[in-house]
Amino acid sequence: MLAYAFRRVLSAIPIALIAVTVCFFILRLAPGGPFDGERALPPNVLANLRAHYNLDQPLVTQYFIYVWRLLHGDLGPSMVIEGFSVSRLIAIGFPFTLTLALTAFVIATAVGLLAGMIAAVNQNKWPDYVLVLGVMVGVIIPNFLMAALLQLWFGVYLKWFPAGGWVNGSWMHLVLPVTVLAWPHAGRISRLMRGSMIEVLGTNYVRTARSKGLGERLVLARHAIKPALIPVVSYLGPGLSYLLTGSLAVEQIFGLPGIGKYFVTAALNRDYGIVLGTTILYMFIILALNLIVDLVYAWLDPKVRYR
Repeated sequence: MLAYAFRRVLSAIPIALIAVTVCFFILRLAPGGPFDGERALPPNVLANLRAHYNLDQPLVTQYFIYVWRLLHGDLGPSMVIEGFSVSRLIAIGFPFTLTLALTAFVIATAVGLLAGMIAAVNQNKWPDYVLVLGVMVGVIIPNFLMAALLQLWFGVYLKWFPAGGWVNGSWMHLVLPVTVLAWPHAGRISRLMRGSMIEVLGTNYVRTARSKGLGERLVLARHAIKPALIPVVSYLGPGLSYLLTGSLAVEQIFGLPGIGKYFVTAALNRDYGIVLGTTILYMFIILALNLIVDLVYAWLDPKVRYR
């Protein structure tokens, strides 16, 4: 297992390098720049700024300078937010983003697993139809539209929850954004769990357990749930990364103090440092989550062997 994990880490290095290279050149070759505003800067000021951030160097030279700094743990400075490095901005905003995503992840996973199991046990009955309809709403409606609808209905009309903003320690401000993030995630998990559970309940060893007189609860707990979780586990890693990246837009919509406001502003202002730094951060998170999912596979299914 440890040897497999070590090989996976080594194989992730060229993937990370390719991703950094592609993101760097796509961002630098896009029209516009961090100092292109509505009001043009004086030529000497613009020249000094470009020299300060090495933008006057050839593109290939800029790339190697960035990679060299990245290898030393330096994500570089922000080109728009003066006096702040990319690492500092990430340290300020990412804890809130991680808290928001993890809260939605835990709630959505629990709700999705429970809904999937109930729907599978009651296949083609009214609980199955109601649950499938409920979770499909979250999958079909885009995040930004769901956020606007919840803000309008529960925040403006009913005034049950704040429509936006953030107050330290106020869980009420998290209800709507967590719901927007968790709903589609719960829908995908419930669909996977339902299909997998139905397949497992039709296997020979489950029918044998029932023929021996085991109750339905014991059959589910001892023989059905664990193998049915395998397809769900394969989605949990990408699902958490989806919640982390999806939270960027949700934070912007609800005015939350996460990394989303920095990323969206940086993307609009062509702040190369923040966009690249945030992209690299999420890339490493996705690689780490995929590795964890592969290792959990071996625990769920002893037949899995890594060579």
